[in-house]
Amino acid sequence: MNKADHETGNSDETPATEQSMKIAVVLRSDLEPWQRLNVAAFTISGVASQADAVGEDYFDATGNRYLPMFKDPVLVFGASPEEIGRTIERARSRDVPFAIFTRDLFGTFNDVDNRAAVAAVSADALEVIGLAFRADRKIADKILKGLKLAL
Repeated sequence: MNKADHETGNSDETPATEQSMKIAVVLRSDLEPWQRLNVAAFTISGVASQADAVGEDYFDATGNRYLPMFKDPVLVFGASPEEIGRTIERARSRDVPFAIFTRDLFGTFNDVDNRAAVAAVSADALEVIGLAFRADRKIADKILKGLKLAL
């Protein structure tokens, strides 16, 4: 990769279509630090389940294998409850799939109970405290407009 390619993010290894993607995690700003980490980890796993979101395995010079990671940049944003609601509506209106974490999930301890807790509440009544998605950068920017990166 030459200097110009490095600065623009272009390389022979990454197709242009992949370079136009962005992964976003949006978390309630008022969460405790341990809650932010927990919610981020759970919601980002939904993004990892999407086809082509994860790259190839890593290998060091000794031949040790490491698990693959996301192909795209991951940005984490803080949001108020109102901003999370707006972000959800923007994602839905653009048909962008996203993972959610609701406050009720802090009281469940397995996937079956997690899904049951979400299924028990209508969409407009869910207390979403975090979400994550992967989308084209331009679409992601429209969905995320007005949000600030989390500290």
